[in-house]
Amino acid sequence: MKIQNNIHLTYCTNIHPGEEWNKVFTNLQQYVLELKTKIAPRKPFGIGLRLAAIAAKELLQGNTLKEFKSWLAEHDLYVFTLNGFPYGGFHQQVVKDQVYAPDWSKQERLDYTLQLTNILAELLPAEMEGSISTLPLSYKPWFKGNQNSQTVINSASLHIAEVVAEMVRIRADTGKLLHLNLEPEPDGLIENAAEVIDYFQKHLLPIGGAYLAQELEIPKEAAEALLLEHVRVCYDTCHFAIAFENPVSVFKQFQAVGIQIGKIQISAALQVYVPEDTEQRRQVKQRLLPFAESTYLHQVVTSDFNQYSDLENALPDLENTTASQWRIHFHVPIFIHDYKLLQSTQDDITTVLELLQNHQVCNHLEIETYTWDVLPGEMKLDLSASIQREYEWVLNKMLAVSC
Repeated sequence: MKIQNNIHLTYCTNIHPGEEWNKVFTNLQQYVLELKTKIAPRKPFGIGLRLAAIAAKELLQGNTLKEFKSWLAEHDLYVFTLNGFPYGGFHQQVVKDQVYAPDWSKQERLDYTLQLTNILAELLPAEMEGSISTLPLSYKPWFKGNQNSQTVINSASLHIAEVVAEMVRIRADTGKLLHLNLEPEPDGLIENAAEVIDYFQKHLLPIGGAYLAQELEIPKEAAEALLLEHVRVCYDTCHFAIAFENPVSVFKQFQAVGIQIGKIQISAALQVYVPEDTEQRRQVKQRLLPFAESTYLHQVVTSDFNQYSDLENALPDLENTTASQWRIHFHVPIFIHDYKLLQSTQDDITTVLELLQNHQVCNHLEIETYTWDVLPGEMKLDLSASIQREYEWVLNKMLAVSC
């Protein structure tokens, strides 16, 4: 829904299990209509739609997309952003590093993203930008040595340029501006601000620019400008907080080199202030054990910049760590700051919302707490009520920071 400063706020439907289109649509009917009634009964209500590859394919068959578009209009709903990060299964199975597969070097990732591009072009209301978030190229631990990763980066850059070429054609035909948003996270092939800038300047612009210049028969400078218009960053407040990166600094770094933020995902990571006392450390370790679950990767970054691929690998070191703080890639409810010996990175969300009051950084906000199914038992609440509380927290926080 549209809120202050022309910002569109939604939540990502990746929190609902279901990869096939009929399951996705059932979830929309069950949850979105109820939420709209409670949160925005008299105004259009935006959807952050997550489509697995199978759902995207099914949606493009027959009259399914046309029928869905009619359903949206009937209920005063609209789609302005898609989550194109997870390609396949995302719930009720072991996901871990397979969330990065297929990566951007693979044809399947390109084909899937082109399908999402055409779906969004059809669903997006006129006079509104459309965003698609996607993975940070690939998963860094899969590659040993710079040479192997370089091959993936080169292929990824060409594939991304192909998506941009399609987005350029769509804009020429319909006037709709779409952008693809790379989402850095720990252990991604691009995982922080410096690596984003390095990738754009050393790989995407020269490799993608050469392809686009030839494909569209335009000068290289014009091709690079199109890449900067159609390829942006998905700033996930959880991911950048885990990397101990200050939002103000990151936004300034991107702005200085012409990289835009196309979508901000509002999410909070677990934060641990490591006690000095050994027994207290043991208590913190016990408190963290339920979060070391088997579905998702829960990368850990420490304040002295040690990094672990998963929480279960980090826990044995907690009693002897020299770091004063750990941050853990576990999306916890954004409306809670303290979790009995643990905290969240909620303060980073507040900083980002404050920045949005005075700077037109981005107008797509998407709440993305997808871990409701795997939260420890005492944190599990009714899903509809939990989503509503997240909306209300964001809306109240934005109202507070604007005063």
